[in-house]
Amino acid sequence: MRTDIFARLDREPEPPKIEIPRMSRTRLALFGGTSAFYLAIVVAVLISSWLVIVDWKVMLFRPYQQWPELHAFLDYFVVLGQRGPTAVMVAAWLGWRSWRQHTLRPLLVLGASLLLLNTTVGAVKLGLGRLGPHYATQIGSAELFAGGDIFPSGHTANAVVTWGILAYLATTPRARRYLSALSAVVALGVGLTTVYLGTHWLSDVLLGWAAGLLILLALPWCEPLIGRVEDGVLSLRDRLRARRLPVPSLPVASGGPRPAVYAQRLSAGNGGEPVRHPVGATSAARGAASRSALGGAAAPAGSKPAGASGTQGVAAPARHAQPRTYAVGRSPHAPWTPAPAGSRRPPRSRPPGG
Repeated sequence: MRTDIFARLDREPEPPKIEIPRMSRTRLALFGGTSAFYLAIVVAVLISSWLVIVDWKVMLFRPYQQWPELHAFLDYFVVLGQRGPTAVMVAAWLGWRSWRQHTLRPLLVLGASLLLLNTTVGAVKLGLGRLGPHYATQIGSAELFAGGDIFPSGHTANAVVTWGILAYLATTPRARRYLSALSAVVALGVGLTTVYLGTHWLSDVLLGWAAGLLILLALPWCEPLIGRVEDGVLSLRDRLRARRLPVPSLPVASGGPRPAVYAQRLSAGNGGEPVRHPVGATSAARGAASRSALGGAAAPAGSKPAGASGTQGVAAPARHAQPRTYAVGRSPHAPWTPAPAGSRRPPRSRPPGG
């Protein structure tokens, strides 16, 4: 007997009505505040302010030496911020969501967010070129423009975006609250883990949190484009399916003759309506049907139908000859059986001299 848990795994009979988030005033205010925080972190690192001093103090404290018992566990926990494994896990879940809800939006939203993440975070990483704590060369320096690629933290930004997508795509307020709390805990833990392991400065993590949150807040601006892409993909799928459909054919009995198909002719006296003949009708019946469609009875031979003149007349249909019979070698002991009239099968035998 099925339970409600397994019933929820079934595909819904029709696409549900999903409310797409919009750029509200609250979201717009959060976007503006996060953008200001992002710029403040970048400026503080560029001018080597007190934030850089805090980075060095945390680095020289060496947390991984203070609590070595946590090292083994946190080495695995930080994988929740790596783009490859997390993208595969979340894409599998969202793929099932797409199948169940008859929509490609979950997968398209994930793809758009990862594209924005790689573009924005990667550009800042390469542009500032900051070195990590393990490769620092001068104490108290910001280590910028030295060929590095750790500012902002990619693990932290990826954890915010990848797990935050689940809260963004939630269909109920309760699920959205729970998933928001879960994604915040994971993103916070991944960022602090990178500081513990010594792979990032504290300012890298702060900027990574801001970068991931900006992408989540900006997703409603991408929804119209995502909708157009989904419509295009679904229409292409429908066209490909239509090409694969088999062409319907008329049923034919086993061993029987195939139905004859005649071209339809337009009659001048019937308002341009095509003259249709029943399958298997004789040529005489077809000629009578054609003349009756022109508005007159069967006319005598050599006379023109009433109301037809010149080139408007309809020629009488060609008469089909009777099927020919062929002489076949006959055994002297086999009786002669004539072929039935109208049969397309040659006779088995004929009388001598016939």
